[in-house]
Amino acid sequence: MIEVTDLLDRLERYYDVVPRSRADVEKLGPFTLFVARAGWPYYARPRLGASDFTADDVRRVLDRQCTLGVPQSVEWVHETTPGLLAAAEEAGMSVQHCPLLVLYPDQLPERPDPEVARILGPEDDVALRQSRAAVSLGFRDPGTDVGEEGIAERDALLAAEFAEPDVALDERIADGSFRAAAAWLVEAPALGAVGGGGHTPVDDVTEITGVAVLPRFRRRGLGALITAALAGDALESGVDVVFCSAESVDVARVYQRVGFRRVGTACIGEAKLLPTSTE
Repeated sequence: MIEVTDLLDRLERYYDVVPRSRADVEKLGPFTLFVARAGWPYYARPRLGASDFTADDVRRVLDRQCTLGVPQSVEWVHETTPGLLAAAEEAGMSVQHCPLLVLYPDQLPERPDPEVARILGPEDDVALRQSRAAVSLGFRDPGTDVGEEGIAERDALLAAEFAEPDVALDERIADGSFRAAAAWLVEAPALGAVGGGGHTPVDDVTEITGVAVLPRFRRRGLGALITAALAGDALESGVDVVFCSAESVDVARVYQRVGFRRVGTACIGEAKLLPTSTE
């Protein structure tokens, strides 16, 4: 049985380590601010061991993010840092509460048919770019309901935003610091990848992120197959803690079908505020 307190401590250390290779780090009171050097922007998180927060502490972080021109975002695990929620809301943040889930050892998923969902290698450039476009469309239309965007929309976005390889991402895939997966339609694999996701292993912990499918092909089990491929890859590589956070309870059910169980709540606080002096 996984001890939840120890597990959450391990997740906190993971959250603190992962951004450091691609971000500049600033200490702001009880927070650590990660400022991405390129690519997807990061956020601020509570410093390891910090437990006391005020609205002014939060505002200092938001002011600094505004000055830097990066999203005003703070992320934390509520069970680990319960005192932050009230401070964030008092500072004017809107907080999303996301189920935090962990794969339990007695619920190991079956590996999917590689013709339907598999891990990508450095040679899979086309599939990687197709899957990134599909994931992007999936997140633009969140939820689990079937939508309109399909192959044509994926290809249009592929040409507009993903036509060129992402050199930094390719390097991470080549050195194993990021593992990407993609999914195909079993009845029409020639149409290319229709979904994807990834995980980022650090020692014996990894987080599964960015799992999405083109909205037109939802409710076919593809999200669960992508998750199973990523989880199986992580476990085979020696990882023993595989976790993820879901944007909603409905999305969490996809992960639970693969064997994940909820252990807490990941909070994502966002704001759009003008700088204010707290000195």
